[in-house]
Amino acid sequence: MSGAVVNPLVLAKHLQAGADSGSGQAAYRSLAEGLKRLILDGRLPLEARLPGERRLAETLGHSRITVTAALDRLRADGFVVSRVGSGSYTALPSGPAGRRDPMHHREAAGVIDMATAVMPASEHVHAAYAEALASLPLHLPGHGYSPVGLEALRASVAAHYKAGGLATSPEQIVVAAGAQNAFALLLRALCRPGDAVVIDHPTFHHAIDAIVRAGLRPVPVALPQEGWDIEALTATISRTRPRLIYLVGAHHNPTGRVMTAGTEAAVAACARRVGATLVFDDTLRELWFDTPPPRPRDLGDHVVRLGSISKSWWGGLRIGWIRAAGPVVDLVVRSRASLGLGAPIIEQLAAAALLAEGDEPLAIRRATLSRQEAHLREALAVALPEWEVRRPPGGLSLWVGLPKPLSERLVEAAEPLGVRIVPGSRFGVDGAFQRFVRLPFTLPEADLQQAVDRLARAWAGLGERPMKQTRRDHRPVL
Repeated sequence: MSGAVVNPLVLAKHLQAGADSGSGQAAYRSLAEGLKRLILDGRLPLEARLPGERRLAETLGHSRITVTAALDRLRADGFVVSRVGSGSYTALPSGPAGRRDPMHHREAAGVIDMATAVMPASEHVHAAYAEALASLPLHLPGHGYSPVGLEALRASVAAHYKAGGLATSPEQIVVAAGAQNAFALLLRALCRPGDAVVIDHPTFHHAIDAIVRAGLRPVPVALPQEGWDIEALTATISRTRPRLIYLVGAHHNPTGRVMTAGTEAAVAACARRVGATLVFDDTLRELWFDTPPPRPRDLGDHVVRLGSISKSWWGGLRIGWIRAAGPVVDLVVRSRASLGLGAPIIEQLAAAALLAEGDEPLAIRRATLSRQEAHLREALAVALPEWEVRRPPGGLSLWVGLPKPLSERLVEAAEPLGVRIVPGSRFGVDGAFQRFVRLPFTLPEADLQQAVDRLARAWAGLGERPMKQTRRDHRPVL
């Protein structure tokens, strides 16, 4: 077992946030379903020991009979396992309902994966790997470790920034195994356990995971209907004096919005006043539809930018980078050994080849994404007109508002119908955003249409609306 122990007070808070007061279920069944959702959503870690039944009953305000019945139901379904003399632990069943994270299992035949917002590779990716393989012999005499990255790739990344208006030298670039790894390196180098990290809310769910796993304290600032609430953001920064600020300003994940140059400058000025490092996640910057986001500017040595090949070219090419001033680069390089000694040489060479392609291949991908986004949005308008959908200026997904806070129940209902989605709560802290789901438009139109049809069936099955007849794909749903 993992050794993790579930805190009953935190568990009670999560259950209360996700409670559906109008479900009409028996108390034990409602409790079992709530615990199941937390396990599937990842907010209850796997193989974590649950508190004893008496402690659970006291903390949750249920009778011990109710708690016992709920745990018995979860044991029967495979979500709890018990060991004599050791206690009860969270688990996943071997069947389809037990797939918690799409990154951690093989894809079942016929399942439409809308939990992962990445595009398939184009022919340019294969050509880049072929070019990388041809140039690999030049690097084989060395040891293969590259704590800052290959000079060729760092020079290409620096040139890319310079072409976009931000003067950059190769010495300001550190290559990592994807932007997520780059962010983890920054957290390790710049923060200490217990430090505050200000984030916009919602935000990229793996960033929240990285912050929490580093022992840091995420401080969320809610996003308004449009843009960023600069007054709330700067007030929170001034009050909490965080060590680090993490914002997704260019095609925000998951909402798709874009931060103005004025807002970037205002946040950077506030960060400078309190001595915080400001991290802009630019991994989706290149994926605009009609108008590119504001050009990045030099806002000070305390501003760091994250970039990546993975979102714009292919998720399997795990190359990202940090663009930072010399002192930050030095801190990252000195502290990175325990998180890896550098990115694979062959992938760095492939990334350099792709950056050398210029903008034309990306323009083709942007046009494809724009068509798929329009198709998904129109399909949702026909099949689920009560869902709130806005066209983003770019990115890879829609942030869809539901009429009621049922996103986790929708996830459960959609899985048996052959479509996998992520609840809005994955993009927030403390169970927020139950009324939202993120739906990527990275799949072909035919798959998107099938996904919407299946989501409409799942939504109707929740009993919240009558079933609407829509155009259907008559292949069997797996």
